[in-house]
Amino acid sequence: MAKTLIGKITHFFPKVGVAVVNLSGTMKVGDKISIEKDDEVMEQVVKSMQVEHKNIQIAKPGDDVGMKTDAPVKEGSLVYKL
Repeated sequence: MAKTLIGKITHFFPKVGVAVVNLSGTMKVGDKISIEKDDEVMEQVVKSMQVEHKNIQIAKPGDDVGMKTDAPVKEGSLVYKL
């Protein structure tokens, strides 16, 4: 399966289960993504995203996006679109 690097996790808030993704590509609600660091791989569908506490449907390169994750993720993890 082809995957495209679209960003990197810059911060994770464990209490709310939200990761901040600095995007180098485009990501939208409904995209299937893979979050990878070392040997840890987590796949999930993007259910919702926020920029500055506003819900958005599409994020573009350069955006810092808050995104709920299904499990804790590590800062520095790479985000791929599947």
